Amino acid sequence: MVTGPEALAPVDVRSRYGDTLRRLNERKVPYLVGGTYALSHYTGICRPTKDLDLFVRRTERDLVLAALRTLGWQTRVSFPHWLAKARRNGDSIDVIHGSGNGLASVDDAWFDHARYARLPGLDVGAWVVPPEEMIFSKAFVMEKYRYDGADVAHLLLRQGPGLDWDRLLRRFGLRFRVLFAHLVLFEYIYPGRNVVPADLFGKLAARVGDDEPAEAGGAAECRGVLLSRKQYTTDTADWGYKDARRDPDVEMTGRDIETWSAAPAAPPGPDAES
Repeated sequence: MVTGPEALAPVDVRSRYGDTLRRLNERKVPYLVGGTYALSHYTGICRPTKDLDLFVRRTERDLVLAALRTLGWQTRVSFPHWLAKARRNGDSIDVIHGSGNGLASVDDAWFDHARYARLPGLDVGAWVVPPEEMIFSKAFVMEKYRYDGADVAHLLLRQGPGLDWDRLLRRFGLRFRVLFAHLVLFEYIYPGRNVVPADLFGKLAARVGDDEPAEAGGAAECRGVLLSRKQYTTDTADWGYKDARRDPDVEMTGRDIETWSAAPAAPPGPDAES
């Protein structure tokens, strides 16, 4: 069984990604490494990946894409509200400035709290997405062909003692129930680990017990669309539930919702539904 950096991608692929990062660094291009390479740094888990994920601010996305084009990459914006792609000779880079559900937009705090690391298998140093933001963005990924709950649990296990729990809770804001659900599962997966602050459980449990007031005369809302873009379409299309992606804290237009919902679901495989 292949383990360590060799499991991430063939050595020639990793070499090409590493060279691209070095050349972006020389040009002082602002980016953070996320995805499988960041997860490997934080947890030690090395699994096959088909691409390299770079996280950028929306205002700097086009600058990053232009820099990649000078290095021979062909680029396109796949989904304007969160994702662009770069390809070169079979290699692939995802340039990400948000999340498919419109919640995890990259802001200055991602860069302010980023951690510098020598990335596994790439032989280059780079700034990496903070673990708090990785947990926040991954916590909502519950697709039919991709569930990131195990990544969340592994990040909590390996990074929990050093997490900024207050900042993590602020990231979730009014959607703290998603974090609470993952913390409950973590306690089930790793009984007795005592990673999660005890007072945080009490605080979240008390908040969960407070029923949220329903909008008078308003349609019932389905928030499942923030967890899976495909599996709750019946609720919003046929059953009359309000689409939570239209809430004011979600950075998606009506066109974004239509385009993202209609896009083909990814088949099972490494990094599917990214």
